Amino acid sequence: MNQTPLLNASRTTKNPFLTVALEAAKNAEEVITSYYNGDAMNVQLKADETPVTRADTEAERVIRQTIKAAFPDHGFLGEEYGTQKGTSPYLWIIDPIDGTKNYIRKIPIFATQLALMQEERLILGVSNAPLLNELLYAAEGGGAFLNDEPITVSDVASLSDAMICHGGLKWFTPKGVLPGMCELINETARSRGFGDFYMHHLLASARADVVVEAAISIWDIAALSVIVQEAGGKVSDMQGRAITKDTASIVATNGRLHDAVLRYFVP
Repeated sequence: MNQTPLLNASRTTKNPFLTVALEAAKNAEEVITSYYNGDAMNVQLKADETPVTRADTEAERVIRQTIKAAFPDHGFLGEEYGTQKGTSPYLWIIDPIDGTKNYIRKIPIFATQLALMQEERLILGVSNAPLLNELLYAAEGGGAFLNDEPITVSDVASLSDAMICHGGLKWFTPKGVLPGMCELINETARSRGFGDFYMHHLLASARADVVVEAAISIWDIAALSVIVQEAGGKVSDMQGRAITKDTASIVATNGRLHDAVLRYFVP
């Protein structure tokens, strides 16, 4: 099995938050891959009818423990254990397994998402997809990296040349934007519904040009928002507003295409 590479410490030790975030992500990877290769996932349904496994809960617990040991005054917002208030302006946003349904069905497209918010500003993101051998990370002002190599978004300037990725199309209907999404897809050169974190990996590393999701929670996109922006891209909700803890949709692009994409959703 492929494992994400160890990082060049010289790039991370200058930012203690990033150093600890990467350590937490690697500790979670050990838990997640262990259960993935075993038979004791213990799948249950949460109140919102989405699945959760033992790996989800144990990975989030390990992440919190790792960060708490380094920054005892920081707060947490996680998909599995909710909010734990801290006494500092720093809040860690955690999705231990983004792509739990893939994980359960042994589809190797899943990742740990870990972001840091200072007051209301996202300043750090880590996205670790161990079975894809992709570890992306970024800290505000420091650029974005894939497996310790710098990455940037594409320079595609026309929708007719662009590749667009999207989440589940059924989620566009309740928000009344499915017609606009279909029109947008028809205007692009290629479309794929990868869903979850992976399409943002593609965007940040110039393998795709546009990402649109109609139904998300902040832990789904907090880390990825930092990574995409540090790679030179642009991120907003479908109305063009900045990302906040209450954001429920996302448009992420290489920057050049952002305004053109928003025109399909904003009257």
